[in-house]
Amino acid sequence: MKGKFNVRIENIVASVSLNIQIPLEKITTKTEGIEYEPEQFPGLVYRMKQPRSAALIFSSGKIVCTGTRSVKELKNAIKKVMSLIRKSGIKVPRNYKIEIENIVASAKFEGRLNLDLIAFNLENSEYEPEQFPGLVLRMEKPRVAFLLFSSGKIVCTGGRSVKEVREAIASVYKKLKSLKAIVKE
Repeated sequence: MKGKFNVRIENIVASVSLNIQIPLEKITTKTEGIEYEPEQFPGLVYRMKQPRSAALIFSSGKIVCTGTRSVKELKNAIKKVMSLIRKSGIKVPRNYKIEIENIVASAKFEGRLNLDLIAFNLENSEYEPEQFPGLVLRMEKPRVAFLLFSSGKIVCTGGRSVKEVREAIASVYKKLKSLKAIVKE
């Protein structure tokens, strides 16, 4: 039961632990896009234009990267961060593991969603239209959360791989289809 919808990756959040101390003051401020105000925030913020993303660099050696829309962009952003750290004279381990923490994706199902029907029939759903126009649906396997809107637009968050996100969206589509909760316009 293949659905007619495109999955669009909106944001990938990932982290890297270098297991070294990084003297943040050493990282040059001559590079464009760097903000370091230790009295405001304990890390250094590096905003990149290509790929469009931001990295938080902490003195503990932990790096959090956000804003990329593909794994390829994510890897390029991390490489750029490593290059910045190396250029500052800090020895960075050659091998490091990129850990995807969260992927946010969106899709648009063909048709409108009957949110009342979904809320009534599916466990792990919350729908209070007086407070928010979307229905929150939590899934255990994979462990993701959805925002479903009556327009047919959905947002999926919490996935740790693109494959996992695609499978979760296909699964929720199948579930909604069997409930007859997707109403053709």
